[in-house]
Amino acid sequence: MESDSEVAKLGSSLFVPCVQELAKKPLKHVPPRYVRTDEDSPVVSHTNLSPQVPVIDMQKLSSEEELEQLHHACKQWGFFQLINHGVNSSLVEKMKMEVQQFFNLPMDEKQKLWQKPDEVEGFGQAFVVSEEQKLNWGDRFYMITLPTLLRNPHLFSNLPLAFRETLEAYSVELKHLSMKLFDHMAQALGMDPNDMRVLFEEEYQGIRINYYPPCPQPDLALGFNSHSDSSGLTILLQVNQIEGLQIRKNGAWVPIKPLPNAFVINIGDCMEIITNGIYKSIEHRATVNSDKERISVAAFCSPSLDGKMGPAPSLITPQTPPLFRRIGVADYFKGFYSRELRSKSYLDTLRLRLNE
Repeated sequence: MESDSEVAKLGSSLFVPCVQELAKKPLKHVPPRYVRTDEDSPVVSHTNLSPQVPVIDMQKLSSEEELEQLHHACKQWGFFQLINHGVNSSLVEKMKMEVQQFFNLPMDEKQKLWQKPDEVEGFGQAFVVSEEQKLNWGDRFYMITLPTLLRNPHLFSNLPLAFRETLEAYSVELKHLSMKLFDHMAQALGMDPNDMRVLFEEEYQGIRINYYPPCPQPDLALGFNSHSDSSGLTILLQVNQIEGLQIRKNGAWVPIKPLPNAFVINIGDCMEIITNGIYKSIEHRATVNSDKERISVAAFCSPSLDGKMGPAPSLITPQTPPLFRRIGVADYFKGFYSRELRSKSYLDTLRLRLNE
């Protein structure tokens, strides 16, 4: 058994400059390292006919009809907006306020929270594995929040006290919400509920706060390049109602218009593995604009690090053999953090090559 400190050190990333500070300069052009000609153009044609992600009402999930809607959203979209989610609205508003103030901290305060060379937590960007690699037009602050024994004591103690308390309460509320969603998903899939619970009861949760400053050439840069999440589920809170999140649907990029008082939920790679490909993780990205900053908070809800995961036994039959290999969850995350984040390339390494 690995020690907690070994398990917690799941990866590392090279140092990158603070984009928020860079954006304060009177720039006319995006520095070359931020020009993303390696990705699809961030500009998509906005039309009123653009499909919109499904909206799921948490309070109606006890009905068969809403449960079927959830199942459809997870199978066909991999994304949905969740309304009436039950998370305390004053806590959510407090979280939004604290996060905005957090990014307004002076640079010398942020330096205390900067990513160390052998870690992925703190201020910085993850998945930067070479000095030539293209960068995203955004800053992020990432922290493991659950289980509490895996929290980085240096980071946690250096957070402003009010933010620390709010983050603590928010983390617990989202654990409760994710467990309810996992239960509903198991029911919709016809899974043995224990197949889901045994993986997520001791949830490995990380929270990433994203800051995308205004960009002088938003048609050349991306706030976050195209990727799928490593998690079971990701619960996204839009701090300000600025659009920027896009998902890949049928080969086209579809912008998500965030609803007030809703979370945007998406299926991660872990859930695609556990459901044996029934629910699919979806590529998504963040675009930027020239006028306004965009801020969001993503909570990544994943299986316990000391477990193993693979397709749920109750979903495997002779007609539906496993599509993915079993892997230790800690090993899975170490593999995930060891490479550049690009589309679903890491998940593809775990697929079994079935005889056709």
